[in-house]
Amino acid sequence: MKPRIPAPLQIAHHCKSTHNTPKLGTSPFSFPPRPTGRQFSTTPCPHNWLAPKRGHTQKNRKGRPHVPTGGSTKGTTVVWGDYGLRMRDHDRRISAKQLSVAEETIKRRLRGERYRLFTRVCANIGVYTKGNEVRMGKGKGSFDYWAARVPVSRILFELKGDNLHEQVVRDAFRLAGNKLPGLYEFARKGDPPVMGITKVDGGATLEEMKKPRIKLPMDATAGRLPATAAV
Repeated sequence: MKPRIPAPLQIAHHCKSTHNTPKLGTSPFSFPPRPTGRQFSTTPCPHNWLAPKRGHTQKNRKGRPHVPTGGSTKGTTVVWGDYGLRMRDHDRRISAKQLSVAEETIKRRLRGERYRLFTRVCANIGVYTKGNEVRMGKGKGSFDYWAARVPVSRILFELKGDNLHEQVVRDAFRLAGNKLPGLYEFARKGDPPVMGITKVDGGATLEEMKKPRIKLPMDATAGRLPATAAV
């Protein structure tokens, strides 16, 4: 003899079975809801250019900006934007705080305009310091801040905008250059590259500048000297 199921439980069991039965034309498998964002997007993820992603892992040496032997024009021209800010005096180390202040200065000057700002350097070098009146030795010191090694004639910022007057961009880069150490100049898209502090334009070419200097013989060198008056 089968056990008798109460009527309310029979009704609940019938509703549950009919609810789980797949309808005609639908799949019996349930899938999770689709995410609202795009899985594969061409838009780059925002990154922090004032600190490396790896964080503080090892102590960096002070070092110097790397310049290839024979000279290089890498990073001296405007690539993505229409205008750029270029260092023109000497390579140096710029802290992340100074770069952040320069970026905020440009954004404050161009408030209300339609533009896009590109950064060509990143602060990925750790700077370590010691306290005052500390004896020599016993380690390099503790981490202080992040900095960027910027070689001479390197583009720091690029800017591109719609209906943006050049004089307004010049003024924004002038204010940003005042917040940064060193001397800076305004660059446009299409300007010639720079090797060291020499612009590769006019009669000078990159191949000729990379050639070693030719030592002239003594006769040719003496012929260029001005003639001396006889005593």
